[in-house]
Amino acid sequence: MKKVKTIEFNFFTYLLLFIIIIAFIAVILKLSYVNTFKIVDGIDLEAFANNRNTTTKTLYATRGSIYDTNGEYLAQTVNSYTVIAYLEESRTTDIKNPQHVVDKELTAEKLSEVFLKHNIKSMTKEYILSLLNQEDRYQVELGPGGRDITEIVKVEIENLNLPGIDFISSSKRYYQMGNFASYLVGYTVKDEEGKVTGEMGVESYYNDELAGRDGKTSYQTDTYGYKLPNSKEVTDPAVAGSNIYLTIDNNIQLFIEQELKDLASEYDMSWATLTVADAKTGAILGAGSVPSFDPNKLNITNYLNPLVSYAYEPGSTMKIFSFMAAMEAGIYDGNKTYQSGTIQVDDATIKDFNTVGWGEITFDSGFAYSSNVAATNLALELGRDRLISFYEKCGFGALTNINLPEEVAGDIDVVYKTEVATASFGQGITTTPIQNIQALTMLANEGVMLKPYIIDKIVDPNTNAVLYEGKREELGQIVSNETVNKMRSLMHDVVYSGKTDASMFKPQTIEIIGKTGTAQIANPNGGGYLTGANDYVRSFATLFPANDPQYILYFSVKQFQGPFREVTQAVADIIDEIAKYKNLVAAISNEESKIYSMDNFLNLETTKSLEKLKSINLRIITMGDGNIITKQYPESNTKIISNSLIIFKTNSNNYIMPDLTGLTKSEVVTFCNFIGIKYKIIGDGLVSSTNIPIGNILDLNNTLEITLTNTN
Repeated sequence: MKKVKTIEFNFFTYLLLFIIIIAFIAVILKLSYVNTFKIVDGIDLEAFANNRNTTTKTLYATRGSIYDTNGEYLAQTVNSYTVIAYLEESRTTDIKNPQHVVDKELTAEKLSEVFLKHNIKSMTKEYILSLLNQEDRYQVELGPGGRDITEIVKVEIENLNLPGIDFISSSKRYYQMGNFASYLVGYTVKDEEGKVTGEMGVESYYNDELAGRDGKTSYQTDTYGYKLPNSKEVTDPAVAGSNIYLTIDNNIQLFIEQELKDLASEYDMSWATLTVADAKTGAILGAGSVPSFDPNKLNITNYLNPLVSYAYEPGSTMKIFSFMAAMEAGIYDGNKTYQSGTIQVDDATIKDFNTVGWGEITFDSGFAYSSNVAATNLALELGRDRLISFYEKCGFGALTNINLPEEVAGDIDVVYKTEVATASFGQGITTTPIQNIQALTMLANEGVMLKPYIIDKIVDPNTNAVLYEGKREELGQIVSNETVNKMRSLMHDVVYSGKTDASMFKPQTIEIIGKTGTAQIANPNGGGYLTGANDYVRSFATLFPANDPQYILYFSVKQFQGPFREVTQAVADIIDEIAKYKNLVAAISNEESKIYSMDNFLNLETTKSLEKLKSINLRIITMGDGNIITKQYPESNTKIISNSLIIFKTNSNNYIMPDLTGLTKSEVVTFCNFIGIKYKIIGDGLVSSTNIPIGNILDLNNTLEITLTNTN
């Protein structure tokens, strides 16, 4: 039998066991403490774990660009910078290489010079100095004028070598054409996290397509937020937004912008809007309005796009459609006569605009005279249902669904007999400019109405694949070709019969067809209409050339406070400019229809500058016999065409009266404003003579009297 060994416990054995048990208990207690409170050596394990688990940063996608139909940038994302100034002296460790603002007075002075040079007027020396003099600040941002500055401004500031001045890089949306088509393009806003969102226009409607898709990158960090060595980084790359090409023609838009700008600079008005469309496709080629705004500055006074968001009583342009409704119903006889002047409808007396009429005249003449009584007679014979049904077929009272936000439908809901009567000549109902453009397309397409559109194409910037392409879209045969031909004949007579002031819209180069409209403005406080001398919305709808319309122009102006001839001249000038640009005039050669970009001739020799322009057929006026050009019109980079007016001012005040014969009214106003002389204009049309003979000394203290003669 095996002998069992007996373990003897002595003092040291008991001590060892006691230590082991105590250590085991201590470990258990420590683990319990850690499990309960999650703290080791003063470190919060949960916070540490959270800190080291994942840090995620957003990778912002590059927003897509917006172009005109020719590929010119209208909106793009560019680098921008914010100017900061370090004020803490401790940043400087080497006195020979200071890292903080040392001379605040000098720094403020030099920076203000750069800012003011770039028209950032808020950044005066005094204002910048107040920012630099703030106490207990490590650094300050020189805002708001120093935010989102361009690369050019940044470089100029860097070249000053001012100690303590630095930059924070970011990006911003830049609109290189300023207020060019701004209501169509729209603008963007950036939130505190850097997310950019489109507001108004295409920027808003196509925000998702332009924005692309933001990406993200994730990695592990330690408790202090630093990336852990060799940690795996997971990145979901950002996807750039799509590029959008508009149907806007840069040159047509420039014609519109310039004429409206000139009109608004001379006369007060609530607003004016003018749109040009391709009559054969429905593409919007240009749309401008005043007041406008620069999306780089966001100097906005009105947040509604006039093209789609203004609904107003259209006035007599509506007779185009009420007369066609009668033709389509088979009740129109242009040779039939009626008594013009007034007509009683229930308890209302409806009057022609001259209140007395023109006696007994035919309905064809009634259209040329823009007779409300003629339209009323036809509407009453049609009845409410047939008239409104035809208006609805033309798209009035409904959205066109053009790809722009905030479109309104207008209102053509009428009930009573008097409402039917006034609806026939555009009172008591409301329409929008884009609805009128849409309805007018039927006059260029044998009665087929086209849907207007603003997007030429949408392109994937990564693959150049065309994701969407705008094109002609037919909305159906609204009227017969016979009705179209009759209406075009009537609208030609409106402009060329001389029976109304529509004849003032005649351009110099081509024939047009058109119809004017004058509508009273509803009193916003109720109780009928405003009664002031200028309380009207005046409009003009036209297609050209008359024999085969290629373009539609729709213009309207509210409460214009000036001679109506100024309005008609602006519209006629735009038509002439488009006619030349698009080679609609047989006498204009291909060379003359080319578009040129005006060079910068400032501070260049006069002789060499004139020599350079010899190859282009231009009308050049040079003021003074100096050898250096000091001022020019138009400014550099402005688009010009053959026969454009160019004015130079030289470094000499020896002014000789030039030959202004043949200049339009707007051109002669430009000339007088350019040289700084008071003027008085007599008559309409083109310049035929001046009170100062050609070749005489021109004293700017005198008043230049210019006589215009209408050659039509």
